[in-house]
Amino acid sequence: MARRRYLMAYDIAGPKRLRRICTLMEDHGERLQYSVFLCDLTVAELAELESTVTEVMNLHEDSVVRIDLGPLHAPAAVRTLGRPRRLPTTGPQIV
Repeated sequence: MARRRYLMAYDIAGPKRLRRICTLMEDHGERLQYSVFLCDLTVAELAELESTVTEVMNLHEDSVVRIDLGPLHAPAAVRTLGRPRRLPTTGPQIV
């Protein structure tokens, strides 16, 4: 199944919800900044993540932003200024 690269960012008001959302994002991507993650996901993985995040968050107080950076074979360029950051590599990784 084809994967796409997404930039996910969140602003969660409650500390308990914040921890749960953070854990979900850590399970699905790599942290770039405190509340910003780069995620390589299939359509099914994205749907599952968004469904779970929606169940956890308070839709009146919290927000999650998803930016589609494109397919893994040709994602949008990500540029950093200042201290360099190691971005996730594409393809399978052995941990």
